[in-house]
Amino acid sequence: MDSSAKITSKGQVTIPKSVRDALGLQEGDELLFRVERARAVVAKTPDLLELAGSVPVPASKRGTPWDEVLRQTRSARAGKRR
Repeated sequence: MDSSAKITSKGQVTIPKSVRDALGLQEGDELLFRVERARAVVAKTPDLLELAGSVPVPASKRGTPWDEVLRQTRSARAGKRR
């Protein structure tokens, strides 16, 4: 899908409705702008809270402090390198 828009004197652009619909954009959503060579890529910033609960965590691991998770992960990786 190709859509175009003009930049205002203030550097603002109205996102075409077809693009808003395709990305599921709503008022208040945040966008990410990335420059790749001579192109700009625009993407909807993911709402990380929507991912909550999407990765199963064994009951025995729930509530483990993050620094302990990192320590265990680094220790396990170090053991695999040997």
